Amino acid sequence: MGYTLHNRPGSGGLVVEAALTLADAPFTLAELESRAGTPLPESFRATNPWGQVPTLILPNGSTMTETSAILIHLALCFPDKPLGPRPGTPMHGAFLRWIVFANVNLYEAVLRRAYPFRFTDDPAGHDALRSAASRRMCEAIALIDANVEGTFLLGEEMTVADIYIAMFLAWWPGDVEAPRVARIAEEVRCHPVVGPIWRRHFGGR
Repeated sequence: MGYTLHNRPGSGGLVVEAALTLADAPFTLAELESRAGTPLPESFRATNPWGQVPTLILPNGSTMTETSAILIHLALCFPDKPLGPRPGTPMHGAFLRWIVFANVNLYEAVLRRAYPFRFTDDPAGHDALRSAASRRMCEAIALIDANVEGTFLLGEEMTVADIYIAMFLAWWPGDVEAPRVARIAEEVRCHPVVGPIWRRHFGGR
């Protein structure tokens, strides 16, 4: 039995789909007929009670959520595939650092800017939340940019951390001053395996 990935176009499952494809893992893509930024069908809560994508059904039938956790799990399951550095190495420590950093800082900035009502019950605070999210996004991306080690974040080999971080640039509506990260995003968009998946989700972004 393979994996089943529940997602919708333009959502965070892009990087999970890319990881499964890079790993040559057998999987079924179950795409929801809704677009990013709109509520998911209420019926989807039977699959994921939190009502979010991506949701990954593992070969044993158990369910995984949280993009960063899924990426770390897949990289550990397929250590000989081009998903991340070998576990136990210093480079693997850096890999974990930046995936978690992106999840905590970039993902949260995107969510606060797009869905401020999730984070305050006071409508008068929405603009302030969006402003703080924009500042935090720029600060976080600048920190990542300053730590790029080569062509990609960790050196000369692409990992799923690069795809993950590039995804946030595709989502972000404003300009971010991060030339190294922008170069990584271009490498991801042009990658022979990841590029077609990217274009199906994001077009030319």
